[in-house]
Parts: sequence; structure tokens; C-alpha cells
Amino acid sequence: MRAADTSRDNPWPVRALAQRMVEYIGKAPAAWVEGQIAQLSVRPGSNTAYLTLRDPAVEMSLSVSCPRQVIETLPSPPTDGARVVVHGKFDFWAARGSLSFRVDAMHPVGLGELLARLERLRKLLAAEGLTDPSRRRRLPFLPGLVGLITGRDSAAEHDVLVNARARWPAVRFAVKHTLVQGNQAAGQVIDALIELDADPAVEVIVIARGGGSVEDLLPFSDETLCRAVSACSTPVVSAVGHEPDHPILDDVVDLRCSTPTDAGKRIVPDVGAELALLSTLRDRARRALIGWVATESERLARWRSATVLADPFSPIERREFEVTGLRQRADRAIGTVLDRIERDLGHRKAQLGVLGPAATLARGYAVVQTGDASGPVLHSTAQAPAGTALRIRLADGAVGAVSHGAEPVHAIRVAASGSPPDAGGATDADAGAGTDAGAGTDAPSSSGRGTTRSAGRPKGRTSTRTRKENR
Repeated sequence: MRAADTSRDNPWPVRALAQRMVEYIGKAPAAWVEGQIAQLSVRPGSNTAYLTLRDPAVEMSLSVSCPRQVIETLPSPPTDGARVVVHGKFDFWAARGSLSFRVDAMHPVGLGELLARLERLRKLLAAEGLTDPSRRRRLPFLPGLVGLITGRDSAAEHDVLVNARARWPAVRFAVKHTLVQGNQAAGQVIDALIELDADPAVEVIVIARGGGSVEDLLPFSDETLCRAVSACSTPVVSAVGHEPDHPILDDVVDLRCSTPTDAGKRIVPDVGAELALLSTLRDRARRALIGWVATESERLARWRSATVLADPFSPIERREFEVTGLRQRADRAIGTVLDRIERDLGHRKAQLGVLGPAATLARGYAVVQTGDASGPVLHSTAQAPAGTALRIRLADGAVGAVSHGAEPVHAIRVAASGSPPDAGGATDADAGAGTDAGAGTDAPSSSGRGTTRSAGRPKGRTSTRTRKENR
């Protein structure tokens, strides 16, 4: 009957399940397994040895049994913590219902093989970028609280504390004691690291241990510890072993120190050196201040001895004379310009008087308009046919007249020359150039262009000859 066929009313007996477990596990192939020996037990008179095979990277173990001859054939008796490689397969004891890994061969892990495995782990972490130098953080200049993970009453603890306090006596430490060697060392260091990293007052964490063999320093090449350090938010300093020692932890921390003594010197500044630096800076500041005061004093002395300060009003008076001279020059220049403008204005005024309409009328010319004073000025005889009322403006007034029509041009020339007219010719009035003068005077206007010149006539009759001026 298969397991799927079982039910509450039709269950398997224990022996049936155990038998099937034996059959199932018996089909599993054999395998090679590496781990650390823990709790090795070889009972006197027994042909079977019992031990626990532990994985150092995680809290996981496996019960192992092997013939006593396998243990006795090893070059040296194995001890707790020794790394071994075993070959075997699982075996299920039906009578007790227990599972055990039955080993038929065991080999200790040699140093060369161990170093090769560490190198592979180092390359793996480098490929993931955990050893990249750009990930390293700068340590604080003066940490307020330093976390220290080290062995209890160890030389490493003494070296870190003594050297750090010698450089900066006020430095404070939060010390976590852990195992620094053996199977449980890596786990305790990880727990202490997590606790210190969670404390906001801790500004830097130091992991310190003295020197030892490669096997002694294996906890500090533990993969889990290296990854925990990489994930830490607080800067971590390693001080494991001596100068030649190089566990993988050194590759992932923010600062690697060759020894615990070196770590004590590098996590805090030297108070003596800082005081000397302050003294040097103070002296430089004092000398710079003294030099500045001396320079400014000399400058002040030169100003005090300057003539401008002996008689401070002298430059003002000199400038006053210059301003007075400039003002006089400006007054003279303005007067000259005004005089020239005034002379030019008088000259133009005289020209205007000579060339103006009033002067023209005074020389005997007249302005003839048709109709009243608002009528147009005559420019042609065609504008004044016979019977047209005219208005003649003279120098001293205006007179009215009536047009008798246009005169021939030669009659105008005869009248202008003063010769008597021909016997058969018409008089001025008959020729159409005469006008009947009416009473009345008016002020002369300056807007006319057609003018006439008056001539002497018998009393009671006024005759005008039209004259055109071409300008």
C-alpha cells in the first residue's frame, strides 16, 4: 500500500513507515562532506565512533557515525575544531527511528587545501564588490565612543586601550569580549558587531586579536563575518594578528591595521601633536597680526606726516580758486555767445524792416484787393474786370476804387515814364487803368504780393496803374 492510500481508518503501522524510510534513504547516493569535528566520542570496547560534524558558516550540524578503524587510521587523532572531509551516506535506524550519516572514509583538511579555499572565498567577495576600495569610509577625526571587540584580558585589548589613551586620554571605549579562536568565535564576533553597530553613540568599531597560526585566525576569514562587516553602517577597523597575517576580514573593513598597537594609534589623534599644531598656528596668527598692525601703523604715520593733513583746508581752497576761475570763464563765454546772438538778431531785424511789406509800401507801392479787406490780392488783370470794386492798401491807409478794365502794357510804360499820351490814345481812365477813389483809410497788411505805385492826378480824380512784381 502506498502512502497516498493511507487514511485515518487505514493507517500504516510504525514498522511500515520505518521500512519505507530505510528503503528510501538507502537509495540516496554517497557524498563527500566537509565540516568541523565537534563532540567526538569513541567508547572503550566499541567498534563505532560518534561525532558531530558542524558547518562553521552557519549554526547547523550533522550526527555522524563511523567505524573506529577510520579514526585510528588518521595520521593524528582528530580533535574538536579540526576540519575534515568525510565520505559516506545517510543511514536510517528503524529500531530507534534516528537518522545518521554513516562515514566510511575521513581525511583531515591540509593547510594547502585550506589556503586554497580561503583564496577562492577572497575572489568571490572581490567579484561581488565587497573588497572594492571605493566602499571604504573615512574614520571620524575624534570618535566620541569606540567599540572594541576582542578577547577577555587579552594582550590585544591592552595594546588598543593603552595606545589610544596615551594619544588621547579622554577617549571612551565600549568593550565586547568574545572568543577569538575556535568554532564559536566567528558567531560571537558577529553578535558583538551587530550590537555595537546598533548603538548610535558608537562611531567606530575595532576588531582586535593577537597573532596566531592560520588555523587560529580562521574565524576572521569566516564568510558570514565578512559579509556582516560589509553590511555594517559604522566604520570598522581590523587589527588581527601581526604584519604578515592577512585574514579575509582585512579586505572588507574600512581600515586595516597591522597590529592592535597600530589600531590604538590610528583611531584617535595624538593630543601632543594636535597641541603642537595649535601652538604653531597660534604663533603664525600672532606673527601675522603683529605684522599687519606694524604695516597699518606705518601707513598711519605716513598719513599723519603728509602735508595734506597738516593743512587740510589747503586743497579745498585751491579747488575753490579753480572753481571760481571756471565760473568766470563760463560767465565770459556765455556773455560772448549772448552778445553775438543779440547782434545777429539786430541785423536780422534790420533786414526784416527793409524787406518787409511796410517798407515796400513806404517806397510807393500798393497792395490791391478785390472787395473788402478779406478779399484776395490781385495778381492778374483778369481778376479785376471793369466794374470790380477794389481796395488799395497804401503805406498810411487804404482807399476804395472801381476797376475800368485792363490797360495795354505800353500805356503802363508811358505812365511810368511820365510822357503825355498819344493824341489819338485814351486817357488813363479811358484806358481802363483808372479807378474812382473813395474815402476811408485802413492799416496796411503784410500778406499782399500784387502792388501798385500811385501817380499825381488832377484834384478830385485819382488814377492808378497796375504794376506786377515778379519775385
